[in-house]
Amino acid sequence: MSVKGAGRLGSAGLLRGVNPLTRIFLMFVWVTPLLLSVDWVSAVVSLVMTLLFAPLCGVSWPRLVKAGWFLFLIAPLSGISMLLYGAPGGREYFSWWLITVSDNSLELAIAITVRVLAVALPMVVLARDIDPTELGDALSQILKLPSRFVIGAVAGVRMMTLFKSDWQYLAMARRARGLTDEGRIKHLITMSFGLLVLALRRGGKLATAMEARGFGRTPPGGGQRTWARPSRLAGRDWLVMVVGTGLAALPVVVSVLSGSWRFFGL
Repeated sequence: MSVKGAGRLGSAGLLRGVNPLTRIFLMFVWVTPLLLSVDWVSAVVSLVMTLLFAPLCGVSWPRLVKAGWFLFLIAPLSGISMLLYGAPGGREYFSWWLITVSDNSLELAIAITVRVLAVALPMVVLARDIDPTELGDALSQILKLPSRFVIGAVAGVRMMTLFKSDWQYLAMARRARGLTDEGRIKHLITMSFGLLVLALRRGGKLATAMEARGFGRTPPGGGQRTWARPSRLAGRDWLVMVVGTGLAALPVVVSVLSGSWRFFGL
């Protein structure tokens, strides 16, 4: 099995085998229209489409809830603040000092709550199973970003996956030495500082090793850097981008036709 094929085994469904840049493009075109209005119609349509397409893109509903559980806590908080302090309009239900609950604030609260989910959940679906190495290849070869920056960023992302195991090893080492902290806050501060020191040491060693192996060198004579894994946009990528753009426009069209579109809330 090739390295390229092995890197894409994690992805499934409609997005199997697409270039990571295609996913980044879909994130941009799917989310941007939702930032131009605060109506609830476009947000609901986009959220429903996300829930329908998530299993087809290899992310089941339980997996989506597990990955974005914190969004279901943040979204209602955003809606409550808009409910209490949103611009008043229509029938007024409650008023006290700066707090005013009216028809307009209720509509804005629903719109903001749903919109937070409609903006964030597609990012969860599209960002799942993106291989950092393949993304780095695409950024450098297709977008022509500086290879030194891309390689360093990919190495840093790879190191982030070690944080959980490092935290566990630090905790076991402290227990083995009989070191205990009184209070969760003190324990968190002590462990975080130890993790920071460990990360800095590993980062320094990694940077030295990569520099010694020529990762930061410019090819002699101003030549182009060679890559072990060529990255290009195939016909499937262009098809996914075209179809994704059309689907991203659907919530806007439905909102405009229903008369609910509110450009920047106006």
